[in-house]
Amino acid sequence: MKEKGRWSSGYDATLTNIFQMGRNREFESLSAHLSDKMKIWKIIVVGIVYAIIAQVFHIVEAYATMDFYKDPAYFSVWSKIMMPGKGAPPNEFYYYSIVFSIITGIIFAVVYETIKKGLPGESIRKGVYYGFLVFLISGIPFFLTMYLLINLPTTLLIVWLADSLIIYLIVGAIIAWLNK
Repeated sequence: MKEKGRWSSGYDATLTNIFQMGRNREFESLSAHLSDKMKIWKIIVVGIVYAIIAQVFHIVEAYATMDFYKDPAYFSVWSKIMMPGKGAPPNEFYYYSIVFSIITGIIFAVVYETIKKGLPGESIRKGVYYGFLVFLISGIPFFLTMYLLINLPTTLLIVWLADSLIIYLIVGAIIAWLNK
């Protein structure tokens, strides 16, 4: 049975349900919670900071592991956005990378705001703990999946794993500091 403006208990969610979701108390309380606890501008700042930190670390990592990227044995692995031909990636790759990093940072901030009361520690320690949790549920599964499915050197995958850990810990600390 449907309640007005709520999801029904089956698979019959309609476009109307989706549009009415914005009027639900749950959605409104989440919006109020986010706007009270962490202003939208802070979420966007975290997204931008995440993108900057990620880009810096990815560039350093790419230079340190450039031999893997230039090895013809792995040319077929790289996406056509990153490597449409020989040479450096085109500007479009960097645009996508920055936009995707900002989106990831925004998600990182919203999830932190949602679960921060359940995290141990205070202030920056809480953020570092959050970054480590994200690493455990994102970084390690990504590494394991890539190891099983994609023909890439284990060394490169381990460097990516370390790169993600550093990024998550730093951004976790920054988001906690912004949320004091």
